[in-house]
Amino acid sequence: MNVINFLLSAISLGTTFIYGSTGEILTEKAGHLNLGIPGVMCVGGASGCVALSLMYKTGMPPVLILMIAVLATFLGGALMGLIYSFLTVTLHANQNVTGLAMTTFGVGLMKYMMSGLKPIRYLYAVDYFRFPFADMKNSLQYCGVMMLLGFAIAIATSIVLSRTRLGLHLRAVGENPATADAVGINVTAYKYGATCIGSGIAGIGGIFYMLTYSGSQEAYLSVEALGWLAIALVIFTLWKPYLTIFGASLFGTLFVAGSFIPSLGITLDMSATPLLKMLPYIVTVVVLVVTSIRNRGTNQPPASLGTNYFREER
Repeated sequence: MNVINFLLSAISLGTTFIYGSTGEILTEKAGHLNLGIPGVMCVGGASGCVALSLMYKTGMPPVLILMIAVLATFLGGALMGLIYSFLTVTLHANQNVTGLAMTTFGVGLMKYMMSGLKPIRYLYAVDYFRFPFADMKNSLQYCGVMMLLGFAIAIATSIVLSRTRLGLHLRAVGENPATADAVGINVTAYKYGATCIGSGIAGIGGIFYMLTYSGSQEAYLSVEALGWLAIALVIFTLWKPYLTIFGASLFGTLFVAGSFIPSLGITLDMSATPLLKMLPYIVTVVVLVVTSIRNRGTNQPPASLGTNYFREER
């Protein structure tokens, strides 16, 4: 039973990474490296909590409260994506610097937003986010509708990117925006759209961790660290959204291993747990080295990733 609880906990924690990495994959497919995903997830989660606070004791049906909170979370993340897009697409700011600035801004904004909220005004919705397993006393309680939504988004994103004209155009923009522009594709619209939608999806990862997985007052303090893992997962899954389901489960397993191993009767040194939490990053580095050696085009990032597009240079 301990093993089952461990696996369910790992998969559910991994869903946080699914949201974040799927959103980042969409952004990167448009040729933009958004290192602001941790900040996006922070603001998204805080926006959802603010929406829940406004709906506290309004008597609204739980399903409507859940839908409005998720929408507010998406919009909070999308707004961060819009700011990032304006700076990097319209003003041609450096993508790496802008992303890091967005993370710093997002974390600070989240702390400001959450400091003004009483926990009871948003934690009441924990059971709504864990539906239909809210009454379970094991890790199954985390595996409700929000986890299924994360899986569905990852699969749907893969289908859109690989089997639709919209996905073909987006991938063309990420590979060679000048060529895409020459054949009539609106490069700016695709970059804005992919970044804003991707950031909105990533934002949902913040509220998922805060209310579905953790359900505690201090949960928001951990969102930033998970956001960096979501970025690492993009590389691990070779920019394929459907692989985030498996990669996120592995990352979740490695991340919670430190708290599970003592339950097997194995004593760990105090310094061992932080080292175990480094495993996802180490695995990502190994995968990056292997894929670089194999040098297959399908396993590489978009050719224009991180490079701003200047139409006048076409």
